[in-house]
Amino acid sequence: MSVITKPVFIEDSYLTACECKVLEINDQNGIILDQTNFYATSGGQPGDMGMLEREDGSIIRIATTVNGQSKQQIVLVPEAGEKLPEVGENLIGHIDWDRRYKLMQMHTACHLLSVVCPYPITGAAVNINDSRVDFDMSDTALNKEDVSEQLMTLISDNHPVYTKWITDAELEANPSIIKSKNVKPPSGLGKIRLVCIGEDACIDSQPCGGTHVTETNELGDIHIAKIEKKGRENRRFRIRFGKHS
Repeated sequence: MSVITKPVFIEDSYLTACECKVLEINDQNGIILDQTNFYATSGGQPGDMGMLEREDGSIIRIATTVNGQSKQQIVLVPEAGEKLPEVGENLIGHIDWDRRYKLMQMHTACHLLSVVCPYPITGAAVNINDSRVDFDMSDTALNKEDVSEQLMTLISDNHPVYTKWITDAELEANPSIIKSKNVKPPSGLGKIRLVCIGEDACIDSQPCGGTHVTETNELGDIHIAKIEKKGRENRRFRIRFGKHS
């Protein structure tokens, strides 16, 4: 059985540093820890960057974070040329917080966009400057100015953003909360993590393992920069920071 990493970011997306122990170095020099605050690439959100601090104060720079043999194993990928730690070594993991926070803002913005545009999602990618969500939809009356205005209303109303867990059976009984058309949330573990927006999830609730802010007003100003046609019934919405010009 492969070693398992405890993902502490699941319960606290704001944890910038985390004590950890090296469990394994895989055959690609990936570092597997007992627990980590580094998010692994998944669900359109890129993996965290940052560094591991050793007991002597030296650091190991981390280029990205990915899943290993399963979703329960998180692998920190060091930059080329970095000295690897020893198995059993105690470290402190420091994420690149400025980058992570922008990704948290953008990921929450993507969830809000799925509220304004209630269509099946065919793809998504979160980035620090330009994120996208693809919807299974034909031409509609929606335009980037109207969508931007509706997004800013949800942001300025300052709805809480929080997580809760449901069982596999509860998800099966309420399949409409799955917004992705092509990707289903992992099942078989007995529970599913939901990201909820609004009191009693009055704005949104959907399965998600990513990192998010805790209030919508943390997003600041965002806007839809472009709506692109990607096929007869596929539209790509690009989200960027700043006011709509």
